[in-house]
Amino acid sequence: MKTKQRLSNGSSLAEETLGLYSAMQDLNRATMKYIAGIMKVGMNLRDIKTLCENYLLENGADSFWYWDIGAFVFSEDETAISISGKDYMVADRTIQENDIITIDLSPQKNNIWGDYARTLVFENGVLCNETDRIKNDEWRRGLQMEEYLHKALIDAVAPDMTFEELCYYMNDVIVKKGFINLDFLGNLGHSIVKNKNDRIYTEKGNHKRLSDVEMFTFEPHIGIPESKYGYKREDIYYFDNGKLIKL
Repeated sequence: MKTKQRLSNGSSLAEETLGLYSAMQDLNRATMKYIAGIMKVGMNLRDIKTLCENYLLENGADSFWYWDIGAFVFSEDETAISISGKDYMVADRTIQENDIITIDLSPQKNNIWGDYARTLVFENGVLCNETDRIKNDEWRRGLQMEEYLHKALIDAVAPDMTFEELCYYMNDVIVKKGFINLDFLGNLGHSIVKNKNDRIYTEKGNHKRLSDVEMFTFEPHIGIPESKYGYKREDIYYFDNGKLIKL
C-alpha cells in the first residue's frame, strides 16, 4: 500500500508521487550546480544549453516537457525578454567578464515534470556564489528581490487563496518594491500537470484555489523600470497540512 501525505484541501498525495517530482527537482538543482561549476568567460550560450540538456538526459530525464527544450539560456539584455518557448532560439553569444545569465530548466521523466530557474552573475570573470557579495548594485538588488518574493510567498499564502488573489498580491509587492513584472502574459507561475496545455496560471481571472492543484510553480520574472536586465527564480511548491513547502 502506498503511503499518502494528507493535504490541506482534503485530498492526498502519494509519497511515491511526491518522490518522483522531488527527483526531478533534485536533478534540476544538480544540473544548475554542474553548469555553474564549468561555466566560464568566453563560453557560448549554445554550448551551455547543450551541456545542460545532455546532463539532464544522462542523469534521469527522458525528455523535455516545454516545447522539447530542456534549457532556456539568456544573457545580458535578453534576460529581460519574455517569450513563449515555441518562439525561443538560443542566442549566439558568449559569457562576458561582467555578465548576467538566466537558465530555465524543464526536464521530465514519464510525464513527471521538473521546473527550475536561476539568474547567475559573473563579475570580473568569476561566478558570484553569494548574492549579497555582488558588487553591481542593480544585479544584487534584483537577485535579493527574487529571494524576498519567494519568502513573501511562503509567509502570505494559504490553501484557500485563489491564483488570482496571489497574482494581485505578489504583483503589488513587486511594484511597491520598485520592480515590474516582465512576464509576457503577466502571470507568476502555473500548475504542475502531465500535459502543458492543461496548466492553469497565477493570473487575473483564475478563481481556482491554490490547494485545488497538487503543485504549482512560483517564477516571478522581474526587472527595474527603464533597465535592460531581468531576473528570474523558479521553484515548485505544494501544501502539507496547510503549510506551503518548496519541493
